[in-house]
Amino acid sequence: MAVTMAEIVVSVNGVDRTLRCEPQTTLAEALRGALELTGTKIACNRGACSACTVWLDGEPVCACMLLLADVGERSVTTIEGLADGNNLQPIQRAFIDYDAIQCGFCTPGLVMSCAALLKDTPHPTTEQIRTAIGGHLCRCGTYPHVIEATLAAAGGVAE
Repeated sequence: MAVTMAEIVVSVNGVDRTLRCEPQTTLAEALRGALELTGTKIACNRGACSACTVWLDGEPVCACMLLLADVGERSVTTIEGLADGNNLQPIQRAFIDYDAIQCGFCTPGLVMSCAALLKDTPHPTTEQIRTAIGGHLCRCGTYPHVIEATLAAAGGVAE
């Protein structure tokens, strides 16, 4: 039986891209495969760890739980799309400065969630940060550093 391919146009990091893929292709698979944007990680592939977090119209979503065909005209932003060339976003720089990176597997998803929080809440509390990263699984346990980095990127200090 022949596999039916679909032609899908998706806006990723401000660029419209046309992909031919199977209808069951997830956004995460398309990002890592055809688009070669490997910053988005696939870990659990069922939305339980949030390693694959990207923005869909500015809101964090698990890319492994969304079919590429369902993205439609919405805009996707990946970890590669946060920086302005070589100029990192404050949250990206803070993750480096505060050692919020251990093995690095969960890091892109955590950065995307923290960046979304800072976009909507420029001066979050520790509790708001904990809520924003609540769905992320970090096996290295770097959560305290993530909180410190997010507070620093917001210009605050640990409570």
